[in-house]
Amino acid sequence: MISFGPPRPARRPSLTPMIDVVFLLLVFFMLAARFGQDTRLPMSTAGGAAAYDGPPRLVGITEGGVALNGRALPLDALAGALGSLMESPGDIVVLRPAGGVPLQRLIAVSDALRAAGLTRLLVVE
Repeated sequence: MISFGPPRPARRPSLTPMIDVVFLLLVFFMLAARFGQDTRLPMSTAGGAAAYDGPPRLVGITEGGVALNGRALPLDALAGALGSLMESPGDIVVLRPAGGVPLQRLIAVSDALRAAGLTRLLVVE
């Protein structure tokens, strides 16, 4: 029979490599979480203290297009149609997205209006 010698006592496993991996993962996820910065839109909500005056300027937003006071318009003609209803670019324009409209659609309409110089956009539900 072959003899290999006396058996050695079992070694306790070292926890150092596992702790190193945990710290590396922690640092990775902390750094990766900082890359997704939130974007803030400068809009006020309907519960603000601003009083509404002047002719109605209600922009309905649907997935298919936009409507000014119930009349369907293409997005590029919206700012021109609003111009006749406003005294200054600082007048309030009310945006009302329909149910189920993606947020990106609301942002596209508000960006188009801001590019036309309108500064006070109000979002209602």
